[in-house]
Amino acid sequence: MPAPVAIGHRIVHGGPKLQQHCLIDGPVMQQLESAAAFAPLHTPSAISVIRFARQHFAGLPQAACFDTAFHAEMPDVARVLPIPRALQSVGIQRYGFHGLSCESIVHQLGTSLPERLIIAHLGNGSSVTAVKNGKSIDTSMGLTPSGGVMMGSRSGDLDPGILIYLMHEQKFDAAMLEDLIDHRSGLAGVSGIGGDMRRLHAAAPSDPDAQLAIDMFCYSVRKQIAAMMAVLGGADLIVFTGGIGENDGEVRAAICAGLSWAGVSLDNVADKSNPATVSKAGGPRAAVLPSQEDEQIARHTGAIAFQGSRE
Repeated sequence: MPAPVAIGHRIVHGGPKLQQHCLIDGPVMQQLESAAAFAPLHTPSAISVIRFARQHFAGLPQAACFDTAFHAEMPDVARVLPIPRALQSVGIQRYGFHGLSCESIVHQLGTSLPERLIIAHLGNGSSVTAVKNGKSIDTSMGLTPSGGVMMGSRSGDLDPGILIYLMHEQKFDAAMLEDLIDHRSGLAGVSGIGGDMRRLHAAAPSDPDAQLAIDMFCYSVRKQIAAMMAVLGGADLIVFTGGIGENDGEVRAAICAGLSWAGVSLDNVADKSNPATVSKAGGPRAAVLPSQEDEQIARHTGAIAFQGSRE
């Protein structure tokens, strides 16, 4: 392999002060460290990789590419959370994630990009994003990557009263709540088996809890897609991406089956013969595209590290 000329890092959450891709320097590292609490599953490990890369590739330009950047210009009606302004001012807002994946979908569509696009990034972490004319206008995840739809081991959105109840009545502290929300909920929590959809499909014929977990996941995603249709005033294209979105035709079919009222209908023959286009004509088109986050990081890193480069 040739020696690298620049290094790009995927950063899930840079906090309120880092929402645009940038070169990494001392102040940026300080901001990343101060924002680690926003994404405790992701940011500490990302910081350790950055430190390793800066130590072993000293002198090379290194870029921080943020999953929140794609959503940074969401309108206030979607970005602002219904909390006091004093809390908003310290950075508590809807950030949105899987932005690099969404950017890669927009890039792949190119001149075929429709006005009203919904991206369902479905994997161990899952989110649904409404894109209008190439710009994110709403997304299911919120302050952290734990919100939104049900995920592999993350709960997604919960009634906040549940957390208050657990604190008062079950004596949960912050660490216990974090473990519950991020590691013991979602598909893993409902099924009692784990968050891998392949294992759940294998168990579902004889395990009602595994089937319920699958059904709840599809139901959760379907509701968010419908919500994004309301945000966009309809949809021209729904793109499924991510590990589940790209590879699990059964889940795609179950999600779309509940959207027939909107004209969404999968064509099973097309699904098998041409997985890039999986819907019948007449309603919003459904398609499968790969999440190309690494390629997107490379584009941004090249543009940032070498002024004048084209992404």
